[in-house]
Amino acid sequence: MRKIKKLLVANRGEIALRVMRSARELGIKTVAVYSEADRNALHVRFADEAIFIGPPPSAQSYLVMDKIIAAAKQTNTDAIHPGYGFLSENEEFAALVRDAGMIFIGPSPESILLMGSKLGAKAAVAKFNVPLVPGTSEPISDIAAAKKIAKKIGYPILIKASAGGGGKGMRIVDAEADFENQMERAVSEAISAFGDGSVFIEKYVTQPRHIEFQIFGDQHGNVVHLFERECSIQRRHQKVIEEAPSAILTPALRKQMGEAAVNVAKAANYYNAGTVEFIVDENKNFYFLEMNTRLQVEHPVTEQITGLDLVKLQIKVAEGEKLPFKQEDLKITGHAVEVRVYAEDPANNFLPDIGTLKTYKRPQGHGIRVDDGFEQGMSIPFYYDPMIAKMICHDETRERAIEKTIRAIDEYEITGLETTLGFCRFVMTHEAFRSGEFDTKFVEKYFTPDVLKPTLNADEETLAAMLAGFLKEEGKQVATQSNQVVNTSLWKKNRVNG
Repeated sequence: MRKIKKLLVANRGEIALRVMRSARELGIKTVAVYSEADRNALHVRFADEAIFIGPPPSAQSYLVMDKIIAAAKQTNTDAIHPGYGFLSENEEFAALVRDAGMIFIGPSPESILLMGSKLGAKAAVAKFNVPLVPGTSEPISDIAAAKKIAKKIGYPILIKASAGGGGKGMRIVDAEADFENQMERAVSEAISAFGDGSVFIEKYVTQPRHIEFQIFGDQHGNVVHLFERECSIQRRHQKVIEEAPSAILTPALRKQMGEAAVNVAKAANYYNAGTVEFIVDENKNFYFLEMNTRLQVEHPVTEQITGLDLVKLQIKVAEGEKLPFKQEDLKITGHAVEVRVYAEDPANNFLPDIGTLKTYKRPQGHGIRVDDGFEQGMSIPFYYDPMIAKMICHDETRERAIEKTIRAIDEYEITGLETTLGFCRFVMTHEAFRSGEFDTKFVEKYFTPDVLKPTLNADEETLAAMLAGFLKEEGKQVATQSNQVVNTSLWKKNRVNG
């Protein structure tokens, strides 16, 4: 077992600070890396040492592996934590860290590579009987053969290009009569975009929920899950609100999905922190989607309901320690909700609204946690993800956690730019969310910009009406006085001219 004395965090912002704080509590020295845009960032000031790695664009700084490795060697670092995003799921970087004689705080390069391949991941988990979305296991380009498969699966089905993404070469087919035409169009578009006309055929889940399980493994073959997170409130297929546990999972379904998540990890010989993502349909059938081989943005909700520090656990597992608990030792305590505070304008299709935090005051109180990397007066850099903070509220029940979240949103003060706080409040008060009856199409179904316009309660409406009446009367008097002045002037003028 090898103890870590100095840790470099190959990231920025709130996750860099998050990792550094846990490391410091373990008595580990920390090293920050930073671009020109982050020269005065909080994570740079917090670290014991900081190394400049280049211009603001991430492709010239945070994504340059050689610069990160050089900074680690320069500071005699024992280990590197990648955070999330950037190089966190890059098997080449994990291998470089290992080859340089340092500890990578995460899974092995081999596990990252396997789970990074959609086909490879599905083939691996299928051996462990993990449920997969019904469909083809290999790409197909023969239209007649594909039509037979689609009929067997049952409509609606999804046709998607095997060579790419971004929605190109993707078609939803609701009926058999439309299949050949849609297949031809998908193949043609795939050839045009990727030079490869082969596609996958899958069952299309019409009311999907996105539910993921936090898993943890050590280097001694032990794997557990730390329960689920509900991540169905999304915009542009990206999460905005997460909660734990999910409102729809029964103990029996939680056990079933948890065991499947553990089997996914075992299929990849996985250790350290990871997340197994599932799609759950309207009948509560669940299917493996993918595995994220890193710490997730939304990991705090899991920490709140389990009482565990996942970063400390990551470090100890990386040092070679065994997991300090078994599955039966873990339990859910209370409920946690996380809202992501983005510098985005929900009224303008959630477009980034980069600017300066003229006012920045965090909410406070029991059960409220804010993970951020900014303070008042700082600017949100144009070059990176526009997330300002993550606000996590924990209470005994889901209802109380939601009410606490609403109170905290109302207390959060941010001026100088638009944020997603208003949208998050709208979600918290919406009946579909409160009842737990929602899916990944929540924004599409319920959200329009006009819902963010200020509304008045009964007392405020009465006062507004009284004020309007008063101003109307005042206006009449002013108009009357003005007319009298005009009439007098005209009379005087006529007298003189007369």
